[in-house]
Amino acid sequence: MKNKNKGLQVVLAGTGINLAFGVLYAWSIFGGALSEEFGWSKAEASLPYTVAIIAFAFIMVPAGRLQDKIGPKWVATLGGLLIGAGCILASFLPSVPGLVFAFGILAGSGIGLGYASTTPAAVKWFAPEKKGLITGVVVGGFGLASIYIAPLTKYLLHEYGVFTSFRILGFLFLAITLPLSQLIVNPEKPVVSTNVKKKVVPDLTWQQMLKTKEFYQLWFMFFAGATGGLMIIGHLKTIAKLQLGTDAGFMLVALAAIANAIGRPAAGVISDKFGRGKTMMFLYILQAVVLFIFSSFSSFTTVLLGAMVMYFSYGSMLSVYPSACGDNYGTKNLGMNYGILFSAWGAGGTVGPMIGGFIADSTGSYSLAFTIAAGMVLLAAAMGYFYKPYHHQS
Repeated sequence: MKNKNKGLQVVLAGTGINLAFGVLYAWSIFGGALSEEFGWSKAEASLPYTVAIIAFAFIMVPAGRLQDKIGPKWVATLGGLLIGAGCILASFLPSVPGLVFAFGILAGSGIGLGYASTTPAAVKWFAPEKKGLITGVVVGGFGLASIYIAPLTKYLLHEYGVFTSFRILGFLFLAITLPLSQLIVNPEKPVVSTNVKKKVVPDLTWQQMLKTKEFYQLWFMFFAGATGGLMIIGHLKTIAKLQLGTDAGFMLVALAAIANAIGRPAAGVISDKFGRGKTMMFLYILQAVVLFIFSSFSSFTTVLLGAMVMYFSYGSMLSVYPSACGDNYGTKNLGMNYGILFSAWGAGGTVGPMIGGFIADSTGSYSLAFTIAAGMVLLAAAMGYFYKPYHHQS
């Protein structure tokens, strides 16, 4: 009972930390304001967001290794310090290079450090058959963040402007993340399965992981889903303005965030039962259908429904892929192993928003960008159909 309560504490603390780190998903509101108030192009306005994604993904590997070695508490604490400092510094650097450095590099790195610390620690407190559910709950905080950050950001932008808003959010994130980081700890002993029929998964190192074909299957599937998902997330406010002619972006971001948050625990539970590959195959097919027709949506309802499908499918990935990594390669080195797999998210988050921005700037429409992303997720869906977990040699 003591372990169960301690594990629940770690899960709730990790979820709370991710509620702050989820500011990344509200970037389309900042990006829209930068374009409208300061005349930044769509590509320029998406650049700090894109660099934050690169920094997030890049830092996940050393952060995962570090938290495996010294424990997650100190890594999460450093992450909280960096995201707070990055947002505060962004308020004093009102330029593209300034926001790229402060929000992109500093805050993005802080998000990666915190994210790398919360999920592996929480998973270790529970039996392996609960990996999907626990992962989904913890990363659900990241998706849920837009529900409060979107209206809060809109209010702050209206009252204080873009750059003062960054400063206020920076202090808020410090107040949330630093106390909660002290609760992110590993159990003294690994928790074993309560299912006697469940096979124990050997713990593989990252070098051993990279020798398996399953890693590369998962990497491409993750990359494809992140490309389409982060394209929509990073540009949703601008997409809404372009296709609807109204400034309803903040409302869309907040409502779609509900689907993002629900998708994480829901897909975790479903994939625990039906398999990681089949779960993502179904969700990628849904993504492809929506992407092919997204540019034809011309009402608030249709754009919202399309965005919710994309957000739900995208959110699902963030519980399915760390769970799949644990299925294949064990939990002992999960921080490092998932950090390497997470590079797929960083690559997709770089390609998706930048392609969307450049194509929209060049053609006045996101249609071609949506079609490219749809083709990628269809290929990923086919790979999901044939995917099977790594078979350990006995």
